[in-house]
Amino acid sequence: MGLSEIRLLHRMDEMVEAVALQRTYWGDDLESVIPAHMLFSLAMGGGHVLAAFDRQQMIGVLVGFLGTLPDEPDRPAMANLQMVSKRMVVLEAYRGQGVGYHLKREQRRLAIKQGIRLITWTFDPLLAPNAHLNIRKLGAISRTYYPDYYGTAPESGLAPLGSSDRFLAEWWVTQYRAEERMTGSRRPLMLADYLSAATPITNLSSLNAAGLPEPPDSALVPGGALALVEIPVDYAALTQQDVGLAGRWRQHTRVLLQTLLQRRFIVTDFLREPYAGVERAFYLLSQPEGVFGSTDFSHN
Repeated sequence: MGLSEIRLLHRMDEMVEAVALQRTYWGDDLESVIPAHMLFSLAMGGGHVLAAFDRQQMIGVLVGFLGTLPDEPDRPAMANLQMVSKRMVVLEAYRGQGVGYHLKREQRRLAIKQGIRLITWTFDPLLAPNAHLNIRKLGAISRTYYPDYYGTAPESGLAPLGSSDRFLAEWWVTQYRAEERMTGSRRPLMLADYLSAATPITNLSSLNAAGLPEPPDSALVPGGALALVEIPVDYAALTQQDVGLAGRWRQHTRVLLQTLLQRRFIVTDFLREPYAGVERAFYLLSQPEGVFGSTDFSHN
């Protein structure tokens, strides 16, 4: 059992299979599942539907299309062109085996072939597995936090517990950091590296009587160019174990992350490691003036 092929889908019958794969994660939520006719239109109209296979079985799907940056609508479309990555689903039995990583790598190849430097998508800031792939492994960054991006309707699969906060991931696919992360040409920094540079942990959690992580009542204000922000290692499980606690984590991290981003911090790394005897997950936020020398991530 394993990944044997990744290829573009073009036929309507393949799109029906891709819909069935989406439903293994989203169920029958009509707001979350992209229908076959829309997948087909995207594939025929300049977008792409990438599928991963284990022999004849479709085990993963990644959907994207060409778009423009919305902040400067008066500029020519070519100046704002980006690839928008809309949906990725991997069969549960194949998660954690690098299928998503290889789908994203193929999407990067498609973007570079088309002369596109930027791929964007959104993801829940509290989902550590997504952060690990997007920020740590792929080298994406985030400087935008959208509270309740998809609204607050709890019956929607996009807004569990009545919230749908999202980071906007920016993946500058020809930039050096993406190349280093994808090729492993540079040793990734670990928690000890950041702590040795006096990077503060702004919101160290504590375990409650049930052994679940509790956010602190307040957060430290970083005085330098680096900051670590803790999130739960398994927020999805937390939503099933303690709804109230999950809601507190949402509100706590929403305020903290928005505050740091407003102060020109950028999410540039993600770590999952033991600290003080507890497995933890942290975002690393950097102020580009102090770390990179420039706030422009669009250059090669």
